[in-house]
Amino acid sequence: MVSITAYDKQLYRYIVQQGEYHGLQRLALSVSTSGNGPVYLYLAVLLLLVDSKGESFLFSMVAAYLVELPLYFVLKNMIRRPRPCHALVDGSASIEPADKFSLPSGHTAAAFVMATSVYFIYPELVYIAVTWALAIGISRVLLGVHYPLDIVAGALLGMVSVLISQQII
Repeated sequence: MVSITAYDKQLYRYIVQQGEYHGLQRLALSVSTSGNGPVYLYLAVLLLLVDSKGESFLFSMVAAYLVELPLYFVLKNMIRRPRPCHALVDGSASIEPADKFSLPSGHTAAAFVMATSVYFIYPELVYIAVTWALAIGISRVLLGVHYPLDIVAGALLGMVSVLISQQII
């Protein structure tokens, strides 16, 4: 019987190998970079300036990030799962990650905060937002800094953070 961790590592290796075979590292880096924090701020401010629902979107995002960030730091430092680029003999990253631990994926959590906020404020754009958020998660695996389960955990953290914040506000 294969453990979940072993399966996660096998899937990681498969995704990284496919990314290398198809030359996806540069694309993965661009997609991953689109999930950096300032991009969310720029988008929210732009919507605030040009759309009547922009204020609701900004408040939804800020409230969700106020829930997500502390949970992210607590989980990451409690679980302390080494990144694949640091833990595996064949693990090598296309980028140098900001910290040592991989679970949950912060980029993916933030992307799903954005996508879930889009669902509540701009439901007609949810498919685009979720596709983009998934692409960010996959890019993190392709770059060698996260296992697939880190992505699943990050996505759940992002969505749950929005749901919790919606109850608060």
